[in-house]
Amino acid sequence: MAKKIRVLIVDDSASVRQVMTQVLSADPEIEVMGAASDPFMAAKKIQEEIPDVITLDVEMPRMDGITFLRKLMTQRPIPVVMCSSLTEAGSETLMQALEAGAVDIILKPKIAAADHLAETADMIREAVKGAAAARLGSARRRIVTPAEPTAKLTADAVLPPPSGRAMAKTTEMIVCVGASTGGTEALREMLVALPANTPGMVIVQHMPEKFTAAFAKRLNSLCEVEVKEAEHGDAVLRGHVLIAPGGKHMLLERQGARYVVAIKDGPLVSRHRPSVDVLFRSAARSAAGNAMGVIMTGMGDDGARGMKEMHDAGAFTIAQDEETSVVFGMPKEAIAHGGVDRTVGLGQIAREILAADKRH
Repeated sequence: MAKKIRVLIVDDSASVRQVMTQVLSADPEIEVMGAASDPFMAAKKIQEEIPDVITLDVEMPRMDGITFLRKLMTQRPIPVVMCSSLTEAGSETLMQALEAGAVDIILKPKIAAADHLAETADMIREAVKGAAAARLGSARRRIVTPAEPTAKLTADAVLPPPSGRAMAKTTEMIVCVGASTGGTEALREMLVALPANTPGMVIVQHMPEKFTAAFAKRLNSLCEVEVKEAEHGDAVLRGHVLIAPGGKHMLLERQGARYVVAIKDGPLVSRHRPSVDVLFRSAARSAAGNAMGVIMTGMGDDGARGMKEMHDAGAFTIAQDEETSVVFGMPKEAIAHGGVDRTVGLGQIAREILAADKRH
């Protein structure tokens, strides 16, 4: 038996602690080693036993979650998943949490809504497993290879597979990017290295709704390219980056000689919404050889099948390497599926995009 992922839940709400315990304990690979109502209680528990992952509330009495996170990262780095309610103001705070070293963001489970709780529960467990496998700094965490607990929908649930007919390179290149655990900071590093005339880009980063708008706003303030949360019908333009909104799928569609995005509801695909597989499949169908695919750090296999479809349709594809990935899950799976043309370090991705643009 593989060692279970030990999790410490830190939240001032007793009901949230109870539901989080039930959600995480339902997974045979996860063990809840304890819960704490504030950072001071959490610190005492950590002194007694170091958890593999901490889920951390943002707003708590005596000390807020961000302050505790910063202290933790300087004294004893442990993978932290921030747990927040769905608010616009809170999303800005969570951007600070990611900068301070949090591995991922999850939404607090809505106890009253059964359907929402079931869907959120899967995302919470995936986030914890991703955090357990994350590399903090130069120290590699133990790699967790989760079992397949439930049936997982493919992109077939949203759109049919590509026809197989190659499309001529008749338009400007479109860059399609997928990322998950560790992706927020990896995307920042990639995007700040790109000039203002970069090819149009569409990105799926696994992140809850509301938070993607704050994430895009943060990136826009740092980059030469213009970054925004995608809206239905937005055109994919040179020098512009569109981030898929959390809780929605984003598809690439062709309208004449230009490309636009479609924002759609739908089931979780590869246990995610937005799903990288959905974006990549839509690119294989609509752009083919006019597209470039980039898969970056993340837990799981979302994007692996879609990248193979892009590759087979004539797109140039790259994956982030293991050395620079916080979690070498999604890139590894894409490579294993045979859909990756080149594997490069995070610092080389921007150069690969610009070089592919010149060749196109």
